[in-house]
Amino acid sequence: MTERYVMSIDQGTTSTRCILFDHSGRLVSVAQREHRQYFPRPGWVEHDPMEIWRNLERVAPQALAQAGASPEQIAAVGIANQRETTVLWDRITGAPIGRALVWQDTRTEGLVEELSRAPDASLVPDRTGLPLAAYFSAPRIRWMLDATPGLRGRAERGEVLVGTMESWLIWNLTGGPDGGVHVTDATNAGRTLLMDVRSLTWDDELLAFFDVPRAILPEIRSSAEVYGTARRVFPGTRIAAALGDQQAALFGQTCFSAGETKCTYGTGAFLLMNTGTTPVGSGHGLLTTVGYKIGDDPAVYALEGSIAVTGALVQWVRDGLGLIGSAPEIETLARSVEDNGGCYVVPAFSGLFAPHWRGEARGVVVGLTSYITKGHLARAVLEATGWQTREVVDAMYRDSGLGIGELKVDGGMTADNLLMQFVADVLNVPVARPMVAETVSLGAAYAAGLAVGYWADLEGLRRNWHRAARWVPSMDPHRRGAEYRNWRSAVERSLNWIRSDVAPPDHGVAAPPGRLR
Repeated sequence: MTERYVMSIDQGTTSTRCILFDHSGRLVSVAQREHRQYFPRPGWVEHDPMEIWRNLERVAPQALAQAGASPEQIAAVGIANQRETTVLWDRITGAPIGRALVWQDTRTEGLVEELSRAPDASLVPDRTGLPLAAYFSAPRIRWMLDATPGLRGRAERGEVLVGTMESWLIWNLTGGPDGGVHVTDATNAGRTLLMDVRSLTWDDELLAFFDVPRAILPEIRSSAEVYGTARRVFPGTRIAAALGDQQAALFGQTCFSAGETKCTYGTGAFLLMNTGTTPVGSGHGLLTTVGYKIGDDPAVYALEGSIAVTGALVQWVRDGLGLIGSAPEIETLARSVEDNGGCYVVPAFSGLFAPHWRGEARGVVVGLTSYITKGHLARAVLEATGWQTREVVDAMYRDSGLGIGELKVDGGMTADNLLMQFVADVLNVPVARPMVAETVSLGAAYAAGLAVGYWADLEGLRRNWHRAARWVPSMDPHRRGAEYRNWRSAVERSLNWIRSDVAPPDHGVAAPPGRLR
């Protein structure tokens, strides 16, 4: 019998990857290609949508060739994508109208500040579960329509289309100008500030508020259903799933029940907690977001907390201070001492994200004495990630009332055993890392496979999840409490950072993507 696979397209911020998974959820092959980052002005970040499309055309055949497979062996394709990155294109020619504006781009902060003073600005968090912030897509769409002469008129006539990256890829895969399907899923639509988070539909009042024509928007669909059949790259294959990357990781970690939580540790960190089929609003600096929606089943919601600096702090120790030659060396250096020696690091390089959302905060090192060595500093650097995780998990509990029984983790920093043990200690719950590290890609594959019957149900996917490592808490509770109080004191110093001679530098975090108004 010929083996069949599910293909996942992971369209990320720096690269596009295609991965084939088999029925056991094992990675069979992977091909990857990076794309260029454009920085035309301070705070502006752009991608070339055509370069990303051409990269997909290259890497998909490579992934198939590595597995010795043909397009006929692909049961379905799922897409996970960088969220909030926005592209406009010509409906007739298929050509992008300028470059895509990336989620990191801050050019719309002035527009957001202006909109926030409008009398009806409160409808944004009320309808979307998100704050009015430059982090999301609607201000970018508005900016693009206003910045190009004549474009708004074309948009109102339906001559141009807009979407996040999964919409752009699906449209091209299914024919482009020749009948391409213009769709998005609820997890991506929910990050635009244009979708009602409860009804999962485009909201007329939000469209009017941001002055975005409905004619350019994609149709909102579930995260797992057949959107169309590919006519390019792998003709005849069903395109059957789309999720934002962090929601895809939640799904790939099989966090299918309320309270189940995952954290992806990379340059920064993203925690998502499944909160069930009712959206939970946040009063503690978290985002209310759609976790996933499978076919006709009710949407499952999540609380999300993002941490700006985790792995980036280790990179700073390597590149900025020169204390280590490679990132993995920090664990060895940190193990050279028994504890942090009373030293705490708050890595607010560009302000603090969840749960504080204070752009004026600055990084601090607290507790320096002549006793402190580079080993203590290395340990404090790793512990900063654990304490930041604790702050977000505490906020999730206060918002939802849901405690977590285990934290599922993925991302590059999970290779650091000392860090993972510390996370388990400060949360006082076990921390587990799965066998398959590519949880974003796996989540998109799982959703696509469910849509076409390749996998039968969620319980079958749970059985595919296998633990590679597990850390259980071992810290004395009195020590944990005392050290957390010390950390909180260090955070207060970061939040109250003041220089009397000059104003704090603005690094573009003024519009907090986690504070609900």
